[in-house]
Amino acid sequence: MSNENKTIHEFELSLICDFFSNMERQGPGSPEVTLKALSFIDNLTDKSIIADIGCGTGGQTMVLGKHTPGRITGLDLFPGFIDIFNRNAQQSGLQNRVKGIVGSMDNLPFLQEELDLIWSEGAIYNIGFERGLNEWRKYLKTGGYIAVSESSWFTDERPAEINDFWMNAYPEIDTIPNQVAKIHKAGYLPVATFILPETCWTEHYFAPKIAAQEIFLNKYAGNKTAEEFSALQAVEEVLYEKYIEFYGYVFFIAKKVERWSREIVSE
Repeated sequence: MSNENKTIHEFELSLICDFFSNMERQGPGSPEVTLKALSFIDNLTDKSIIADIGCGTGGQTMVLGKHTPGRITGLDLFPGFIDIFNRNAQQSGLQNRVKGIVGSMDNLPFLQEELDLIWSEGAIYNIGFERGLNEWRKYLKTGGYIAVSESSWFTDERPAEINDFWMNAYPEIDTIPNQVAKIHKAGYLPVATFILPETCWTEHYFAPKIAAQEIFLNKYAGNKTAEEFSALQAVEEVLYEKYIEFYGYVFFIAKKVERWSREIVSE
């Protein structure tokens, strides 16, 4: 199997964690985009309880912590990410309100209707967009918000090379209208949808990756699996530059509404 055909999920989790732990963000995004998404959310007070699911090392969580009241729990499967997360919270002076814990997004440690806001940048794909929307909904208070960024098609049709790459990596990738329909069907009111600018990929993701790659390859010199994983990162950048008009990351912000509105429609 060539590295072009291998997906990120087929590599050892420890290697993936090690590579991305050297980056402030583990996916496309920026502080400006985090704040733009946050601007659509109007219910936060110092009593609010927020969860950042699949938080990574917490690049976006620290931005949230500095611009929102309330308490934030960052949750990620990788203990290495959470160690860095809690160190970042301490360095940002947010340790009293922002805490990282190790956990799985398919078994969240929250109570039903406990959360005012669920945040997830570039991570919901780990559980699947539709499944995440449906399973996480019960943890949100009615009137609470969910804000997720997700890879999305910009067109109904696209060249085979990029279509096959994504179908292999993440078959659930979909068009923006289809994703908004899934949000609505899951019992949320879609509030805002916007495409992340190209700089979220080029400046905030691909550029920092170069330094991370150097550290990684020095550490794992001669390790064939590590070299293959590193090569896959380069393939991703080449494809993005080539097919930039066909796909990207999109932020979806939605509000949990009462179930009865769905029941009336279905009667």
